[in-house]
Amino acid sequence: MKSLACLQWIVLLGLQACVNQKNNSQISERPYKVVKSIHYNGVKVDIIIDKPAGEPTDVLMVYHGTVVADKKILDATETTLQNFRKILRHKNTTIISVAYPEEGLLIGDNLPQAEAALLWVKNKANAELGIPTKKIFLAGHSQGGYLVTRLNRLHSVNGVIANAPGPLNLAYRCQLEEKRQIKSSAACTLLYNQYGFASDNPEPYLDRSLLKFTSGFKSDILFIQGLHDSPVQMYSWQTFKQNLMNCSDCKETQFFEVKNEGHLALFNDNQAIELFNNFLNTR
Repeated sequence: MKSLACLQWIVLLGLQACVNQKNNSQISERPYKVVKSIHYNGVKVDIIIDKPAGEPTDVLMVYHGTVVADKKILDATETTLQNFRKILRHKNTTIISVAYPEEGLLIGDNLPQAEAALLWVKNKANAELGIPTKKIFLAGHSQGGYLVTRLNRLHSVNGVIANAPGPLNLAYRCQLEEKRQIKSSAACTLLYNQYGFASDNPEPYLDRSLLKFTSGFKSDILFIQGLHDSPVQMYSWQTFKQNLMNCSDCKETQFFEVKNEGHLALFNDNQAIELFNNFLNTR
């Protein structure tokens, strides 16, 4: 296609394609899977779009967990897309997986990229790709759950799902690392370089912890947590849960705890999968 309005994509299926913005109706029912760099308000982020055959219905935006090195992020983004596609019953839902950056960034400093992807889907996806956004849902795993929880305080969508969201309490985690009781992480190392030891200066660590973001939810949200998750996660889980139950300005907040599962509870437990799909179906 020679149109200057074409968008160039890297296609995961080994093909190349572009879409003329004026002829979206011609491709609206075609399946495709592409990596696309999008821009919104000056912020750039890559996304993977997985649109099945047929007229698209809802959009599920998914956010991967921590991988640290940016060279691994696209693989994590694709794996996350596949994990959610496997448990999603409505196969005609378009999934958009967000390749938000991590390397060299303090926890939470990638929120602008996570937000840019959401705003692009809300305001530009239909015009640029012919994807109707009748309903938009957010879902995230681990650090992806952290990001969708924070996005829920900024923007309203049809619903949010967070599996094993974290980090919940960076001050606690990073103090354990200082004492060499657990393995050191890039997240705590970056925070130490910026703020010094968590034991001496815990407040900036707490300010970036998910425990600080337990109010002002604009959309219904479902939290899924495996009770066999890491001790660091479980140390703060009940406090986090109680803070949310006490929230007076939150939309409906649901919790599902999986007794015999760990960090990947949503993807491994049949009841969690059932609840995930029911949550989507009823909003």
